[in-house]
Amino acid sequence: MEDALAGDGNTLVLLPGFMCDADLWTDVVSDLEPRWRAEHGDLFQDPSIEGMAARVLAEAPQRFVAVGFSMGGFVAREIALTAPERVSALVLIATSAMGTSLERSAVNRRRRVRIADAPFRGLSRTDLRRALHPSRQGEEQLVERMLAMGARLGKDVLLRQLAAERVDGHGRLPEIACPTLVVAAEADVLRPRDETDRLATGIPGARYEIIADCGHMIPLERPETLASLLNGWLAQAVPAAARG
Repeated sequence: MEDALAGDGNTLVLLPGFMCDADLWTDVVSDLEPRWRAEHGDLFQDPSIEGMAARVLAEAPQRFVAVGFSMGGFVAREIALTAPERVSALVLIATSAMGTSLERSAVNRRRRVRIADAPFRGLSRTDLRRALHPSRQGEEQLVERMLAMGARLGKDVLLRQLAAERVDGHGRLPEIACPTLVVAAEADVLRPRDETDRLATGIPGARYEIIADCGHMIPLERPETLASLLNGWLAQAVPAAARG
């Protein structure tokens, strides 16, 4: 983020998912109403969720809406709990409060060792296709867009993000006091409905929306639907006085 604004409530700080960059949000931002400014949080320098959250807070406006997708949702929750006075609203997209399992932690450690001294060959097409709705898995343009984000970020970011383990956050969900929107996808195999259901019911007063015919990659698969949800919900959740 280039400018640390005083913060008038109009700024959405967008926090991407694992090995995603600002292009994740391109089609969503283009459909946001003009009163909302979008800034992109830097989740690329730190090997922990807490470190990512601290960096975003250091660069963000004094008052903002935290919008997190997948891994970015974990960072957004950490921000809302660490600095609640700075977060006017919280949006959690295709994410959960589940901690990293011992099995997944071991897999990630082995993966880091394997790729540390090897040439970076990019992300797996098979894994990326799995993140999409079955009806979209054959769309090469969409898969290439996801591959390109990973290629731009490179091996160092991959290693840092693989090291950023998630701590189970269900016990602290009741502490989230700001207006919260949870958005899930009907056919998300990476963050299935039981996880998003539990997240949404754990946050007091959270609004819960499920997007039909969509896989994990909501901002790429259904950007117009997501932007429409954001425009409508934010108009109610962030008071006009807070928006300046």
